[in-house]
This record gives sequence, C-alpha cells and structure tokens, in this order.
Amino acid sequence: MADKIFVGRRKNATARVYLRNGSGKVTINDREFENYFPLKTNRDDVVLPLKLSETFGKFDIFANVNGGGISGQSEAIRLGISRALVEMNPDFRPVLKAEGLMRRDPRMVERKKYGQAKARKRFQFSKR
Repeated sequence: MADKIFVGRRKNATARVYLRNGSGKVTINDREFENYFPLKTNRDDVVLPLKLSETFGKFDIFANVNGGGISGQSEAIRLGISRALVEMNPDFRPVLKAEGLMRRDPRMVERKKYGQAKARKRFQFSKR
C-alpha cells in the first residue's frame, strides 16, 4: 500500500498522501503534525476521516502539501486521507460520504476585475 499516492485538493492547495499500517504518526512536509498545524481546528480537520472510520491510531500518514493557505492545506490532506481509506476498505465510503468528505470542494477565489478594488468591491463613487 506504500507505493500508492492519494491526491487531495482544496482551493489552491494540493496534497499527496501516503498511508501505511502503523501507530498513528502523522507527518506533513517532513514536520510533526502539531508543529505544522498550530490551530486545533486544522488538526481536527486532518484526523476527521480516521475518527469517523474508527481507524485512528492504526495508520501512519505521510503527506506532502503545497500551495494555498493553512485551512486549504488541511482540507486537501483530509480529502487525500478519505480517498486512501476508501481504497483500503470500501465499507468506509458510506460513512465518509455522509459527512461530505469524499467530495472535492469546488469553491475557488473569484478573480479581481479591472476598474474595481477587488472581485466585487467597487471604488468609491463620486457624483461630482
């Protein structure tokens, strides 16, 4: 199973996830899980598929992630882990799908338009 790579994406973040049988160690970009994601919400995001499938502590997870910000990266890893778990055991699919973990979130940042301050914000209007 170590040779299979599972990809997760969210916003501009891309994660490559490897799952191995182990003691539950999570390594992201060769750094410890707690050091890479200082916020508890992001750490909870990453381990959510493991907790729902009741496999927390049974797999070692190695993830390489780049692009985007912290929340996008954590959700990209979450999708990669979900896909890996379903590949290992298809019985996990209904549980993970019910929580929305098998779907790639398509929302992206809207581009800035010319003649405007941001994507939708306009410059201040002056009547005279």
